Amino acid sequence: MKRSDLIVMIGVLGIIVMLVIPIPPMLLDVLLVINLFISMTVLMVAMNNTEPLQFSVFPSLLLITTLYRLALNVSSTRLILSKGQAGEVIHTFGSFVIGSNPVVGFIIFLILVVIQFVVITKGAERVAEVAARFTLDAMPGKQIAIDADLNAGLITEAQARERRQNIEREADFYGAMDGASKFVKGDAIAAILIVAINIVGGFIIGMAMNKGDWQSTLQQYTLLSVGDGLVSQLPALLLSTATGLMVTRAASDSNLGTDVVQQVFSYPRTLFIVAGAIALLGLTPIGLFRTLPIAAVVAFAGWRVRQSALKAQKTEQEQEIRTQREETKKPESVLSLIQVEPIEFEFGYGLIPIVDSKQGGDLLERIVLIRRQLATELGMVIPTIRIRDNIQRKPTEYAIKIRGVEVAVGELLMGHWLAMSPGIEDSTVVGVPTTEPAFGLPALWVTGDMKLRAEAAGYTVVDPSSVVATHLTEVLKRHAHELLSRQDTKALLDHLREVAPAAVEDVVPNTLSVGQVQRVLANLLQEKVSIRDLVTILETLGDYGKQIKDPEVLTEYVRQALARQICHQFRVPGEPLTVITFSPVVEDTIQGALVQQEGAAYISLDPAVAQQVFRKLREEANRLTALGKTPILLTHPHLRLAVRRWLMRSLPDLVVLSYNELDPSIDIESGGVVNL
Repeated sequence: MKRSDLIVMIGVLGIIVMLVIPIPPMLLDVLLVINLFISMTVLMVAMNNTEPLQFSVFPSLLLITTLYRLALNVSSTRLILSKGQAGEVIHTFGSFVIGSNPVVGFIIFLILVVIQFVVITKGAERVAEVAARFTLDAMPGKQIAIDADLNAGLITEAQARERRQNIEREADFYGAMDGASKFVKGDAIAAILIVAINIVGGFIIGMAMNKGDWQSTLQQYTLLSVGDGLVSQLPALLLSTATGLMVTRAASDSNLGTDVVQQVFSYPRTLFIVAGAIALLGLTPIGLFRTLPIAAVVAFAGWRVRQSALKAQKTEQEQEIRTQREETKKPESVLSLIQVEPIEFEFGYGLIPIVDSKQGGDLLERIVLIRRQLATELGMVIPTIRIRDNIQRKPTEYAIKIRGVEVAVGELLMGHWLAMSPGIEDSTVVGVPTTEPAFGLPALWVTGDMKLRAEAAGYTVVDPSSVVATHLTEVLKRHAHELLSRQDTKALLDHLREVAPAAVEDVVPNTLSVGQVQRVLANLLQEKVSIRDLVTILETLGDYGKQIKDPEVLTEYVRQALARQICHQFRVPGEPLTVITFSPVVEDTIQGALVQQEGAAYISLDPAVAQQVFRKLREEANRLTALGKTPILLTHPHLRLAVRRWLMRSLPDLVVLSYNELDPSIDIESGGVVNL
């Protein structure tokens, strides 16, 4: 058995003995001082805990100290009633508090008892009861969380066992505190009864047995009784306070003193307001000489807090700078320099007003809307657009980069509006000639005065932010197939797996790889075909992917499955689909020039004949565009892919469809025939 165990056992047995055996006054003085020492120690320990389980012995210790205090009350009562004195400690407390007025001393004693019983003990009892109830209710959820962390491999079996034990100990602690608070409550009631018994019993003994006069007898026994009560209730008040701290203390990384200073005195502005309020209070009859010193101290505290905060912020910034410098010296820091942004928008310093929201710029909000619009139209999530200024560019110039390469450039005239002609020029509309960056149309930069005249003349007038937004939208549509990475494809498949798992699992990874699916989707996006109907695309790939692995051929089958979507996408609602076709001679010529080599088909046509076909196609396409219709070339299914590749550089915006991609429910009309 350890020495500490023996000391505790002997101490508890000694308390029991004190209830029976008389104690001399000098030994009682020593035991009363020890009682004060124990109470102060318990209070200090309770204040310096960061969580209740660090002082889990507190409920048992509260029972022992209460029993010890009651044993001292019994011993002091025995001395008071038998000998009319109870040592120097009790006499000193009684004389200091009562002085020459026993009534005042008795009232002070009652106030201490009321504070302990009604305020502290009652509140601690309620808090302990509620904490015990909520702790028990939360135990199943905490156990499930521990099991989940264990199954996920986040913690080991030993850590899980320790956390379960902590949960059980916490529940036991609050349950024990709920009952232990009753000890303090009963001790307060016993103190009142003991003091009353000592006063009444001592008065009877002094008058009947010792034949003393009633005034001196009442003075003597009231002094001793109240002194005994104060000596007992002062440690009891300390223990009650410790009980309240234990049950109201939330888990924290610091003790009570640190938390109070950090959380209460961490707002210098609040301290300045309080200092001002206290100073204004001195204008009342209270007097400035009473309030100004306190206000000065509070204001000084606020100033010190602010200086400490600024110093800490400066130190943190310096530490961050040092850390960044150290990171740049490491070999691994070079890796961050080779990262390429998917999309970048660079602009000169003169265009900051359209980007900075503080200056009224709404480009950032427009970019959010553009990403939502393209997600709806194309069926893919456009990567985050990195926006940065570049002082090396012209002040009014901007550029759009795809994976670090510049693909589009534009220039804005701030303070002006872009006016595009409806086809009929108006000589009264005067401005700076320019070219609309998105579609290459001739336009004018007009001032605010000329804007109203341009709108009255039928011009389409837009602000600089709209010009940039339109240009950016068209560039993203044109390069969507380059932005769709395999990681993006996997994200689309994972999202679809939640609603259509069978469609995904039938294709990836058993039939096709993520890379093959990505190439099919990129082929569709390259020809401005939306991939939003991903279920139909995957089901088609599942049907043909087991026999065919070529993404180009698979794309043709997917296009045929999306025939209704493609036709509705390129036609004007309520009107037939207007198409351009090759004459039989031209189609036979192209068919004869078709070359199949290594699984790829391409057209090897005489350059002079090819240029004649290109020129005729461009004329027909421009004529349909002027009529507000999308130019569409209709070809034989076997020629569609080869013709599309053949026309890619000369007519990139021309839509090429095959007869298998026509929706039977849509009317078709001829918009022109290409002849040699």
